[in-house]
Amino acid sequence: MRVALIHYWLTNMRGGERVLEALCEMFPQATIFTHVVDRSKLSAIVNRHEIKTTFISKFPFATSQYQKLLPFMPRALEEIDLSEFDLVISSESGPAKGVITRPDAFHLCYCHSPMRYIWDLYPHYLGSAGFLARQAFPGIAHRLRTWDVTSAARVDQFAANSNFVKQRIQKFYRRDSTVIHPPVAVSEFAQARVDTPGDYFLAAGELVGYKRFDLVVDAFTKLGLPLVVIGDGEQKKDLQNRAGANVEFLGRVDFTELKRRFGECKALVFPGDEDFGSVPVEVMAAGRPVIAYGRGGALDTVVDGQTGVLFEQQTIDSLIEAVSRFETVSFDDDAIHRHASGFSGQVFKDGIRAVLSQNGIEV
Repeated sequence: MRVALIHYWLTNMRGGERVLEALCEMFPQATIFTHVVDRSKLSAIVNRHEIKTTFISKFPFATSQYQKLLPFMPRALEEIDLSEFDLVISSESGPAKGVITRPDAFHLCYCHSPMRYIWDLYPHYLGSAGFLARQAFPGIAHRLRTWDVTSAARVDQFAANSNFVKQRIQKFYRRDSTVIHPPVAVSEFAQARVDTPGDYFLAAGELVGYKRFDLVVDAFTKLGLPLVVIGDGEQKKDLQNRAGANVEFLGRVDFTELKRRFGECKALVFPGDEDFGSVPVEVMAAGRPVIAYGRGGALDTVVDGQTGVLFEQQTIDSLIEAVSRFETVSFDDDAIHRHASGFSGQVFKDGIRAVLSQNGIEV
């Protein structure tokens, strides 16, 4: 059986690339197709594979400016020759699923998210764009939505990374899907567990608007409780300007420091509406609870009152109330870690095998 793995772009190793890495372990002879690649940013597991790029990679500065080439990506995908492949697995968040396969080939799309910048987060992206992008993007997004829905019909089976994404696949594509949570390196973060955690709360991620770190900074400045913020992004300077003396910004940190902070924090504060969100699971793997906005992927990962606390509204008052309630709950570190173990790489691979088996493909 010849296997092709389709991934939108390979310029880092984040959550989507960790899914691809797990698929590479399952299919060691698979060929990877992507729009652009920077092999220096990839893991050894992914780098062992043959990687072929679309014509997008031929544009000047494509590796760093690929997002500006979005209008060309549908055609680039349709020009990929997959005639020799029996099984095609696309990893969809940017354009990836729109490939054309043989009539007798099976196409499984693992959907991290329908493209949020043309669907539910379109107003946010349009509002934060520059002048020229605001003039051009509405027309581009309109055509992409039409193509996105049309190309969904080419997929034989969808898998969603959370129930939130499953709902959005049904809403935008009118297709059913099977939920298979993405792999999390549970064992690695379990090594960061400590007997006595610190007294500070933690927020970690890319400091951009829709992730709502402003909410955390404002709430903890008002509370006066110690907060450590890990990450960088366009909002960092604004967040620093509005933060009280109790808020410490570390910027980007290496993996060793990240694990240490995950294991010793009092709790992670996770304010965004995410498709899945691997950071809460990584923190729970280290035995620490999570205070999360009760929407999106957090509903799949955080059990209110057992592995953390959920707050209902993205407001300062709602978050402050959740922090107060958190202080009244006694959490079991071992139980939190056991819960996180349900999101391991092996669980992910078993889910992929089960879906393929249901369609007559044994791996």
